[in-house]
Amino acid sequence: MTLHTRGSTTVKTQRLGQLTGVALVGALALTACGSDQNTGGGSAASGSGGASAANAACGKGSLNAEGSSAQKNAIEQAIADFQTQCSGSTVNYNPTGSGAGIKQFIAGQVDFAGSDSALKDKPKAGESTAEQASADAKCGSPAWNLPMVTGPIAVSYNLPGVGKLALTPDVAAKIFSGKITTSNDPTIAKANPGVKLPSMPVKVFFRSDESGTTENFTKYLAAAAPKDWTAAPGKKWTGKGEGKEKSAGVANAVKTTSGGITYAEWSYAKDNKLGIAQIDNGSGPVELTGDSAAKAVSAATVAGTGNDLKLKLDYATKEAGAYPIILVTYEIVCSKAKDPAKTELLKGFLKSFASADEQKKLQDIGYAPLPAEIQSKVATAIGAIS
Repeated sequence: MTLHTRGSTTVKTQRLGQLTGVALVGALALTACGSDQNTGGGSAASGSGGASAANAACGKGSLNAEGSSAQKNAIEQAIADFQTQCSGSTVNYNPTGSGAGIKQFIAGQVDFAGSDSALKDKPKAGESTAEQASADAKCGSPAWNLPMVTGPIAVSYNLPGVGKLALTPDVAAKIFSGKITTSNDPTIAKANPGVKLPSMPVKVFFRSDESGTTENFTKYLAAAAPKDWTAAPGKKWTGKGEGKEKSAGVANAVKTTSGGITYAEWSYAKDNKLGIAQIDNGSGPVELTGDSAAKAVSAATVAGTGNDLKLKLDYATKEAGAYPIILVTYEIVCSKAKDPAKTELLKGFLKSFASADEQKKLQDIGYAPLPAEIQSKVATAIGAIS
């Protein structure tokens, strides 16, 4: 079995209440992501999660941001809509990966960063200062993690003749750690009764750049299969396989390799027409859909304090029908803007991005809008930036 990941291009603890009714369906109906090109522009209307660009003070000038490639298509949509309404404003986003984005933010090279994991409160191995402390020091004020986009991570594969594949956490951990090397391995066959599995080598592809997607995927493996995945989660890959840069790189590699398998945002898997494995955390195989991702998102808890909105995800959930491998992309900002002249512009763009109507648009390009309760908290935090 061959698996691929994929990369991207340049542009730009309180328990959450269960999402119900229309809010749940609308907020978390995930579909295929847009292309790597700028999605162009509809207007951003106002909504309960925040004012639209049309109604907000747009600000003038330009913003530069960098980071998560997982949110590339989402932020491109948000930028296009914002700039349509605010003709005197420019937002540039470079999807170099979460790790690069955080480094550039701490170095003071960008106005905000996109990251698929919140700033760390403890130093990494070999470092003396935690990301959060470094960011706070550079800002001269607390740096806030503002969740903006949610979406699932697909375990994507290219296995000729196999249209349906189920993986348990332990099987996934064994594949990505190199313990399973053939697509018809008995452990895979056991999880897929009645499925004819071809005999071919498994080819794992992973993100070679520091990636929040990697961190979230390894958090899932460590939480759901601790006996088979013993490495600490992190932005740098510690399993086996061949590295490819960014989400587009791994997805394209799987697309062109029989037996390929990778982990990538759902939108990239759909864009490349890859097989997407069902995940069985213990309550039966769960297909990746908007509703199944919604059940996992609704289990998140707020781990930050005040306007720092770090979320804690439950990767080991055994709730029936919940697809457990999800991520949240944060926009990381200074609570007191380093460049006061850009404060109005920064707040205007973030308000537009976080607005209910703009968030709903994301479901049309393969993302999950934030739950209404979190949208409200994000809007409050944006309003508090000074």
